[in-house]
Amino acid sequence: MNQRMDFHVHTSCSDGQLSPKEVIDKALQNQVSVLSITDHDTTQAYTDSLFSYAKEKGIQLIPGVEISTKYKKVGIHVLGYHIRLDDKHLLATLKSLRNARHDYLYQVTKKLNQLGYQVHFSKLDEIEAVTKAHISSDIIQNLKNQKQLLQDFGYIPEKGEFIETIMNEGCPAYVAKKTITPKEAADLIRLAGGLVVLAHPVAYKYEDGFTNQDILDLVKEMKPDGIEAVYLYINRNHQKINESNDWITFAQIHHLKISMGSDFHKEDKIHPTIGLSHENFLFDPLLFEWLTEDPKIYYKK
Repeated sequence: MNQRMDFHVHTSCSDGQLSPKEVIDKALQNQVSVLSITDHDTTQAYTDSLFSYAKEKGIQLIPGVEISTKYKKVGIHVLGYHIRLDDKHLLATLKSLRNARHDYLYQVTKKLNQLGYQVHFSKLDEIEAVTKAHISSDIIQNLKNQKQLLQDFGYIPEKGEFIETIMNEGCPAYVAKKTITPKEAADLIRLAGGLVVLAHPVAYKYEDGFTNQDILDLVKEMKPDGIEAVYLYINRNHQKINESNDWITFAQIHHLKISMGSDFHKEDKIHPTIGLSHENFLFDPLLFEWLTEDPKIYYKK
């Protein structure tokens, strides 16, 4: 792309490694001119100072969020853009989802302890939007868990494999979380003046066995404005799967707009960096222009 954009980036306000300001710096370094921070169930990253800093660096910062939902027992992520950051209903629902995460942390810690794993509960409970990724990383990085990990896996797994083997539905440390449906999340975003995007459908195909018809059924139910078609999926073997053209075709057939994102969490030389700047992604910026055009001003003059 001539103009680098990224509509799916995480910060330390949820499960990313970089602070919001550091994300802006990384975006600038990667020549990204349009950016949306989409932390899980929180808009905490968005402050007046961050909007001012992004403007100072020549980056258009689009308010975003990634809402965790459940559909047919599968975790589905719904992205919202150009949301009103002061929308009371949105903020109340996000707070409720975050509180549910902390209730989940308490329950899952008990199960993990019973399996022989030590969890830094108090440290994790300080994270506003604690996720499975936070919990699994804490376990894997704790040297006191090495013996149990070697016993269960035969090696030290990565956090994704630990989640899929120990924490997901049907696994020994599974705990059901209070959640909302994709349709409810989409309605919430629209009520907050935002645009709705179904995040990374390719992930549901490889992680949950979804077919194109499953995705279409989901789309018909939640009625998003678009789907995150341009996305580089990394499987547990660190193989890169790029089916962006297939999902662009899917979007066009079903009259959906197209979004893109790196789903950046940290620099690890495995997953894409901000703006997909180290990948051979060549897509027309006009595909994403619908996400950049909004008359609202989000920073104080």
